[in-house]
Amino acid sequence: MAKLFEVLPKRVTVVEVGPRDGLQNESVAIPTSTKVRFIDALSSAALPVIEATSFVSPKAIPQLADADDVMRRIERKPGIRYPVLVPNERGFERALEAHVHEIAVFTAASETFNRHNINATIDESIGRFAPVVQRALDAKMRVRGYVSTAFVCPYEGVIAPARAIEVVERLLALGIDEVSIGDTIGAATPNQVVDLCELLFKSVEVGRVAMHFHDTRGTALANVVAALEMGIAIFDSSAGGLGGCPYAPGASGNLATEDLIYLLHGMGIETGISLDGVVKATALIAGALDHTPTSRYYQAHLRSTL
Repeated sequence: MAKLFEVLPKRVTVVEVGPRDGLQNESVAIPTSTKVRFIDALSSAALPVIEATSFVSPKAIPQLADADDVMRRIERKPGIRYPVLVPNERGFERALEAHVHEIAVFTAASETFNRHNINATIDESIGRFAPVVQRALDAKMRVRGYVSTAFVCPYEGVIAPARAIEVVERLLALGIDEVSIGDTIGAATPNQVVDLCELLFKSVEVGRVAMHFHDTRGTALANVVAALEMGIAIFDSSAGGLGGCPYAPGASGNLATEDLIYLLHGMGIETGISLDGVVKATALIAGALDHTPTSRYYQAHLRSTL
């Protein structure tokens, strides 16, 4: 095992998506002040990247209708990035007004999922945000891209790696800095991660790729280890395991940040993040939810304090 660990990344960047991808799926309305405190707590835990919110239409996702206020009120700490998701040029204009310095755009590897998610084909979705990407790059902003359902689609089944890679390459061709490849319904297994990476890295630099796993079927951490072995050093996660997908039947939460950090630190991989700090952030947001966060580490922490 020692030899195995020698080939793994020495340090991993964790992209915290709880304030956006996590909270947008919660059924109870979260007060703006609580969101701000949650993000500030994550900042205190030294998460290097915190996806703070989304400038999508308030009608589409009412939970994030306060994106402007959230971005104005959070404490932006030096050295921490606070990207936001933008779907179109109107969202980008709002983001600019809120003094955002980094954005993310999204599409999918499955045509059917994309239609259910944003009522557009893959081509149409890329056409919508291509001008946004160009404007952001002209403004010297960092741009991230998301590719959902890169492994399995709830409507189409298993997605061939070549289909997902084609979308990744199209995003990178726009000038996007980094692409996050998503197992949206938490159905991927480590062999699928390896198969996709082996093909992907023939044309794409490993440093421009992140992985975004859900833990619906309990394979998220196994998939992380497989991705680490392939050289991936950027992972998305959500404090407490918050999240899901309203357009992916049966999809439960994202990989929990606490579980990911516990794994990485236990393997001797640096993150610069305070695990205790993340637990505190999760405890803060848990008070506003109608359920207990699913993070196994967080739940173990709760049991140990009883």
